[in-house]
Amino acid sequence: MVTVSYYCPRCETLAELERDAALRDKCVTPEPLDGWEYLPAYELDGETDPQERADGVELVCGASESTDEGCGEPYYLSFIRYEHGEELDPRVGTVDANFDFLR
Repeated sequence: MVTVSYYCPRCETLAELERDAALRDKCVTPEPLDGWEYLPAYELDGETDPQERADGVELVCGASESTDEGCGEPYYLSFIRYEHGEELDPRVGTVDANFDFLR
C-alpha cells in the first residue's frame, strides 16, 4: 500500500488516499465519466482489487482524516479501462452500429 495525493478539481484541497501501488489512474474529474462505475473511497479495504469492483473511486473533498478543509463536493478518480485489449477513451462515446441515417 502507498499513500497517494490528489487535488480536488474544484477548490484544489489536497487529499490523501491509501491504496495499492499497482492501480492505474486515468484522471481526476469533478464529474463522473459517462459509463464509469465508482466505488466510494471508504470502501477501499486494501484486500480486494478495486479495479475488479469498479472503474474508479469517488472522493469527497474534505472527508479525509488528513484534512479538515475542503468544499465538501464529490470528485472522481478514474482508472484506466480496457476493452478487447484496447484502452478506452472516456471522452469518446459508443456508436450504435445499427443506427440507420436514412430514416
